[in-house]
Amino acid sequence: MLRLVAFDMDGTLVDVASSWRVIHDHFGDRNDEGLRRFLANEIDDHEFIRMDIRVWWKHAPDLTLSDLERILATVPLMPGASDLVDHLRRRGVRTAIVSGGLDLLAQRIGRELGIDRVLANGVRTHPDGRLSGEGVVRVPIHGKEGVLAALQAELGIVPRETASVGNSEIDVGLFRRSRVGVAFQPEDETVRRAATAIVTEHHLARVGGLLAAFPTE
Repeated sequence: MLRLVAFDMDGTLVDVASSWRVIHDHFGDRNDEGLRRFLANEIDDHEFIRMDIRVWWKHAPDLTLSDLERILATVPLMPGASDLVDHLRRRGVRTAIVSGGLDLLAQRIGRELGIDRVLANGVRTHPDGRLSGEGVVRVPIHGKEGVLAALQAELGIVPRETASVGNSEIDVGLFRRSRVGVAFQPEDETVRRAATAIVTEHHLARVGGLLAAFPTE
């Protein structure tokens, strides 16, 4: 039985590679140093977020949560996302976003699509809405497997009743906790090798076709 589908967000449910990068692009800047240090295991997820915020502060020292929401409001859904989630809902399958992206975007996408559970990262603010400089890490970039395992335990759903959909190496942890792991427009060979199915089309309809092959009762 298929009872749960866990989705990555950036590059999977939304048609941008990174919700964090959307903010950087808005300001015409980058956090290459933070990315380099994170990939070299010199900093953790919390410090990576701090460095992202410091980049934004160079351009907008009084940046607020509302400012971020306005910037992220332009991010489009991936083609086929609504139809896929609607199809799963009609079959009685629960859905979740498990993303290292920004929770402001994940919550909007969750509302628009009717996703059952939304797990993503965020930023802390002062009482007036201005960013404090600290982040909230609910989904460690290299810890998606543990996040999905906790969600499965909470819902009483086991890996053989789970499918997952993602596009990058950090989604391999989702695949390991799933009967079906779909690499959607995979970024690299690592995610290809870890997946049980690969979709290269820029549309989520093909994912729906793959999941339709698994019974829900």
